Amino acid sequence: MSFSIVYLLHQFFWRIWAFIRDWYVGGFRRVAHATISTLERLDHIFALVITLRHFGEPLYGDRTIIGYILGFMFRTFRALIATILYLLVVAAGIAAYLFWALIPFLIIGWGFAETV
Repeated sequence: MSFSIVYLLHQFFWRIWAFIRDWYVGGFRRVAHATISTLERLDHIFALVITLRHFGEPLYGDRTIIGYILGFMFRTFRALIATILYLLVVAAGIAAYLFWALIPFLIIGWGFAETV
């Protein structure tokens, strides 16, 4: 008789722990993977590191003053847009995970609000 109670208590706490682990750690991994994948796709378009590496060089190898001015302007604009988009993607990933992490508390809160 006492063994079954111990077993049931163990299973109860194990299920709670498994839920917390799967929900929070698994959710973080999924959101992080989606965020990193999106950043990688954006990097194929904007190539921020390469843009910054060639920042002072003229555009398309045009060594005239116009090439240097246009290269500076285009690379500045491209780096600025890339940085803003990267920050927006990271902020969206953080917001998505925070929402994901709060879902159980929201459900419990709504359950208590309906009983009052």
